[in-house]
Amino acid sequence: MVVWSVIVGLGFIVKAIDPAVDPAVNEALAAARTPAWDQITAVLSGIATTEVLSATCAVVVLVLWAITREWWYAIVPAVSLATQTAIFLTSSLVVGRERPEVEQLDHSPPTSSFPSGHTGASTAFYLALAVCASRLRSTALRWTAWVLCALVPIAVAFARVYRGMHHPTDVLGGFAVGIACAWIASRYLARVTHLVGSAPVRA
Repeated sequence: MVVWSVIVGLGFIVKAIDPAVDPAVNEALAAARTPAWDQITAVLSGIATTEVLSATCAVVVLVLWAITREWWYAIVPAVSLATQTAIFLTSSLVVGRERPEVEQLDHSPPTSSFPSGHTGASTAFYLALAVCASRLRSTALRWTAWVLCALVPIAVAFARVYRGMHHPTDVLGGFAVGIACAWIASRYLARVTHLVGSAPVRA
């Protein structure tokens, strides 16, 4: 409830202030579009859709459970993603911010512009995955996973702004939601691990 209240409050503030940087960035990116970047950002935006992330999350949960046999550990990405979905859907409905006034390269979903759902969902999922990766025994694999899990949401955020689907402040709001949800999931895991114990993943 605290996270939801903060996000809604920030949304109303951003909506009221309407920062000049938002249209400036949106218009600059729209003017700089190229066929190659249109295709690249289409892929980056596509990997963060509800359908793709939900399917990816389901596969990850099953793989983690198969490796560890610890369901409470395996569901960490799902806990984070589900929390983000609940916060995003309700907060965007309340805030009701209009999308950027530039050509939009994707179909506009029924939700409003703030916060960015694609950015929030990818941040929540991949940061939660990074939390799970903390148990990898291999330092190289652990750092590789952390870097990739940090880069994917940033790439998704850029794609959403580039494609005219969100203002820059919308993706910042999405980052805030995703980080908060990943933190909630990490606290859940820490509490459960304290109660039942766990072993490092053999990789």
